[in-house]
Amino acid sequence: MFETIVNGLNEVLYSWVLIVLLVLGGLYFTVCTRFAQFRLLPQQFRAVLERSDKNGVSSFQALMVSTASRVGTGNIIGVATALCMGGFGSVFWMWVIAVIGAATAFAESTLAQIYKKRGADGCYGGPAYYIEAATKRRWPAVLFSVCLILTYGFGFNMLASHNLQATFSPYGFYDKNLTPWIIGAIVALMVAYCLIGGGKRLLTVTSVLVPVMGGAYILVALGISIANARMLPAVFKQIFTEAFDLHAIFGGFGGSCVMYGIKRGLFSNEAGVGSAPNASAAAAVSHPAKQGLVQVLSVFIDTLLVCSATAFMCMTSGVTPPADSADAAAYVQNALGATLGAVGPVFITVAMILFAFTTLLGNLFYVDKAICHLLRKEPPRPVRNLCYTVASLVIFAGAGMSADLLWGVADVLMGTMTLINMPAVLYLGKYAVRALKDYERQLKTGGEITFKKRDIQLPHETDYWN
Repeated sequence: MFETIVNGLNEVLYSWVLIVLLVLGGLYFTVCTRFAQFRLLPQQFRAVLERSDKNGVSSFQALMVSTASRVGTGNIIGVATALCMGGFGSVFWMWVIAVIGAATAFAESTLAQIYKKRGADGCYGGPAYYIEAATKRRWPAVLFSVCLILTYGFGFNMLASHNLQATFSPYGFYDKNLTPWIIGAIVALMVAYCLIGGGKRLLTVTSVLVPVMGGAYILVALGISIANARMLPAVFKQIFTEAFDLHAIFGGFGGSCVMYGIKRGLFSNEAGVGSAPNASAAAAVSHPAKQGLVQVLSVFIDTLLVCSATAFMCMTSGVTPPADSADAAAYVQNALGATLGAVGPVFITVAMILFAFTTLLGNLFYVDKAICHLLRKEPPRPVRNLCYTVASLVIFAGAGMSADLLWGVADVLMGTMTLINMPAVLYLGKYAVRALKDYERQLKTGGEITFKKRDIQLPHETDYWN
């Protein structure tokens, strides 16, 4: 009964509600910012490299935390699931939601910077704070924080743990009744060890692992795609043919390439969900628009680079996708094995270990910030340790659960977060657009980039920019 309810909610959310909200919202910000996601690409790279003061979190560190959560198991198993269930056409719709969603990512992360708060160890914030400013009520912000904790602390982390252990299934030692629990226990203990060091250790670990992991993965994917270049024309033809097969789309929209492309694209890049702004608010930058541009780059890295890398590795291999999402991990390994031989499955296993580990840490960074919002302060050490214990137990439990159920629960929770976050972003979006215009004006005149809230006629109280 629970699984039936979850599937029904998914059908409603992803058949029309989220499609309308995300696509129209993304198009609105794309037009209002005059296609900033493309037009200001050089500024995105400059903003990433900007240094902060020694006590603050840099734009690069904030990018790595948000990318750690975005670039994760969804980029491997999530993409493979979309190919298995939605066909090659789902890749096109993943690209669409990323390109459009990048403008939304700019708006929500810029707002997180504008409304960020002062803390003992620097600044913090996120959607909960700008939702409270937009509604002038605390309960919608509390609801968002609770949904974030459920989504990232439970739904996504359980799914990441399950996806990780699934990559061990082709090996001879794998026992479906025992191995998942062993792997889940090992991963849970490793995450617990990192959590003992607090948020700074999360930033340090992810800032080292994410670039190495992503770079190696993309290089291998590029090599495989080049080795199978003869398949590329047929692959591109199939992508666009299936993407615009209107009979297949409207004949069964719930299982169409459009729905799976949007679901897995949103799961991967999280634009509009309201997660990345929590990392963006922690960055010490001279202008809010800079961090908004940094998060545009994160969406592109995630979907247009890493997700595309997985898709083309699989699609050019010649291996036919299975029709069951539970076989998605085996599909990726078989696809790489067709080109790399025995090395292929091993490479995916290693990549999944790194992807899943950084995803878990990035997710728990968001959970930590949501707990701070609920308590209105940094939680005392006993409370934080209790939360870390629960988080580790959740990771352990997820390893042995059903893949279909975990994907369904994660999609519903993610969709609920988006339904709360996006209206606030649309309502306050004019201030993000004004911030961008102010930033571009200062770029043209030269000199030091500064920001004051009066520059955008912001009527709300803020801790910074006064």
